[in-house]
Amino acid sequence: MYGIIVLAAYAVLMVLVTILLSRRSQNTESFHVADRKLGLIQSAMSIAATWIWAPALFTSAEKAYVNGTPGLFWFLVPNILCLLLFIPFGRKIREQMPQGITLSGYMADKYHSRSVHGVYLFELSALAVLSTGVQLLAGAKILAAVTGLPFWVLTVVLAIIAYSYSQYSGIKASVLTDALQMVLMLGCCLLFVPWALSGDTGVSDLVHGLAGASGEYTRLFDRKGLEVFFAFGLPTAIGLFAAPFGDQCFWQRAFSIRKDKVGAAFKLGAALFAIVPLSMGVLGFIAAGSGYVAQDTGLVNFELVTNLFPAWTMLPFLFMVISGLLSTADSNLCAVASLTSDFGAGMKTAKGSMLALLVLAVGIANIPDLAVTDLFLIYGTLRATTMLPTVLTLKGKHLTAAGVTGGVLASLFVGMPVFVAGTFAGNSALKTVGCLSAVLLSGIVCMVTAPRKGVQQA
Repeated sequence: MYGIIVLAAYAVLMVLVTILLSRRSQNTESFHVADRKLGLIQSAMSIAATWIWAPALFTSAEKAYVNGTPGLFWFLVPNILCLLLFIPFGRKIREQMPQGITLSGYMADKYHSRSVHGVYLFELSALAVLSTGVQLLAGAKILAAVTGLPFWVLTVVLAIIAYSYSQYSGIKASVLTDALQMVLMLGCCLLFVPWALSGDTGVSDLVHGLAGASGEYTRLFDRKGLEVFFAFGLPTAIGLFAAPFGDQCFWQRAFSIRKDKVGAAFKLGAALFAIVPLSMGVLGFIAAGSGYVAQDTGLVNFELVTNLFPAWTMLPFLFMVISGLLSTADSNLCAVASLTSDFGAGMKTAKGSMLALLVLAVGIANIPDLAVTDLFLIYGTLRATTMLPTVLTLKGKHLTAAGVTGGVLASLFVGMPVFVAGTFAGNSALKTVGCLSAVLLSGIVCMVTAPRKGVQQA
């Protein structure tokens, strides 16, 4: 009953905020890009909240607990830098296609090619499905542990909540609720971290925990630190640097924010984002330094809150968890809906695509024994496949449609399988080769097939 009340209260809060602060969208321009009038603060908070997906809440604490400073460093720093690296390209696409809505639409317009459009639509759609799946997986996992409700039921409930307000006014609903969700998450960080540090051994536990639960991870570049780098840091960094470039959520925001505020919004969004995974990492350090033995390292921050604080603190923690997960889920819904604009589809089709996304995501979340971290790494590599063709195109490099299509397919069918094999085999060298192949092959094929200097592409 407690869990049902929490979820119902959260759903009502998000729907009320959406209805009171936005109008139901009557046209696709409003639904997909908010008439291109989003302001700085709400956009920055939305960018930050959207980027706080399941790994930011749980993997940051897990890596701090297991791998100490190197683990948290290689998760946190690339997450921040990737948003900053995206800024000049977000500005460029807005300049080159002022009335654009999607990255796939931009690439189709540049190359006048169904195949280019098709591979980009596949990548952007598949990413949204897998990303939403991991949000539902992580959210339902922790809610099931707290409430005792069936896991599969919770995946469906979370999906319904995300749809309930997203379908009302599209990207405006997502941005408004993202801002509220970010406030909730920051409030929880300000509650839990100072409280944990104020205990008799809080600061000393933090200091001791910087080396991880085993006490072996003391430096970034000693033997143990390099193990973390090659096994986790390098493939994570490569995937994260490429992440915004293959994610329609961020291109949609670049098209929706006031043109003169795009750069500032992403800078502020990166700073706000950093607070949450850093705070969760601090809890991971404290757990490690205190000698706490986690039952599930992937939920160590949840376990610490349960054991360290009064029972009532579980309410704000659950609100933080739901906020982090649904802020990404609703952004994915809006991203998929925006892709229908490539075909001139109306509101009914856009909302139908949202429902289709949720059905697929619920199915993925309910795959037996699926791990959050593994799925995060896999879809992180997927979005890397389109990075270099996108960057080269925005920089004005003359490429061929066949080269772009062939390059993305090479990354998908060579780099991705190698990375997946390395992930499930626990082979860090194979994971790194796969991740690098996913990023580089598309760019290499594009450059090899590019017209010679002075020759215009057909």
